[in-house]
Amino acid sequence: MELTAHCYRMLGSPFEAEDAVQETLLRAWRSLDHFEGRASLRSWLYRIATNVCLDLLHGRERRARPVDLGPAKTADTPLGEPLPEATWIQPIPDARVLPEHGDPAEIAESRETIRLAFIAALQHLPPRQRAVLILREVLQWEAAEVAELLDTTVASVNSALQRARATLAASKVAADDPSPPMDEKQRALLSRYVDAFERYDLDTLTALLREDASWTMPPYALWLQTHDDIRRWCLGPGIGCRGSRLVPTAANGLPAFGHYKPGPRGYEPWSLQVVETSGGRIKGITFFLDTATLFPLFGLPPRLER
Repeated sequence: MELTAHCYRMLGSPFEAEDAVQETLLRAWRSLDHFEGRASLRSWLYRIATNVCLDLLHGRERRARPVDLGPAKTADTPLGEPLPEATWIQPIPDARVLPEHGDPAEIAESRETIRLAFIAALQHLPPRQRAVLILREVLQWEAAEVAELLDTTVASVNSALQRARATLAASKVAADDPSPPMDEKQRALLSRYVDAFERYDLDTLTALLREDASWTMPPYALWLQTHDDIRRWCLGPGIGCRGSRLVPTAANGLPAFGHYKPGPRGYEPWSLQVVETSGGRIKGITFFLDTATLFPLFGLPPRLER
């Protein structure tokens, strides 16, 4: 679980993270005879995992969210062509990266380091800076430990960390409000959202959104922001979502839902919704439309009966 979370922060894809962990364990097994015990087994595995991720990131473009690729559009804008999977940050189930039990404060801190906005912020960093920031600020490693892992100097690690911090400070995605805890107020907000969405009551639904709430639909670059555009989209191109059903799950330390649209054989998978909230309202909903890969990953059923 720890290694999966580390690789996910580096790569922004749960599938690549799982592949990286498998490659890490394979490399560790092959070189076990060379493990001299000078560092802990955990540190040794992190060293291998980080280098696997750096190899995978070599020559690649950064992953992103629709909000990172351009300004919001209107409901009248053509949807356009879907962009390749490698364009997008993908969600990951909480169960793959967060412990069920433990210190609540530590779990809350871990949630913040896998939320979509933080993963998006990390994507703005070159791979080695990304590794340094994760190892130093998320995992709380000493600079000397990171220098040894990356085969570099403490001065280089400190310089990379300083540059990484400056990049994140200038990034709007890094400044997002922390995710609120899942308390009664949060549960009530989500319950109202599910009720409004399933009844397709757009007056109530948009009243739950912040004025600047984002409505995004990877793999399409188009995203919406105003209440009017969201309403017009839902009553226009998105009208097929009327009568949908939502099944709760959790992704990236955030509430999420398997979204099923009415179809000829019951309710068919349509999207994985990840819901971000702030100040008692919803500040963003991402509809990940790649249900063929994401629904099995999240253990969601292939369809719902009527």
